[in-house]
Amino acid sequence: MIKVKDKQIILETGKKCTVSGEWELQGPVSTIVYVSKGQPMPDYCGSKVKWILIDNG
Repeated sequence: MIKVKDKQIILETGKKCTVSGEWELQGPVSTIVYVSKGQPMPDYCGSKVKWILIDNG
């Protein structure tokens, strides 16, 4: 898992993506999406969720 200064990068739906890469849905469902830096973080099935950066690039 990618960590910045020993902290995970977690962003919520609608927040601007700070690091391009693969993001995994936080919760019981395992979904991975690629989001480019500057793009808004997506929702999941119409719901606001939290995303964790798992691989940057």
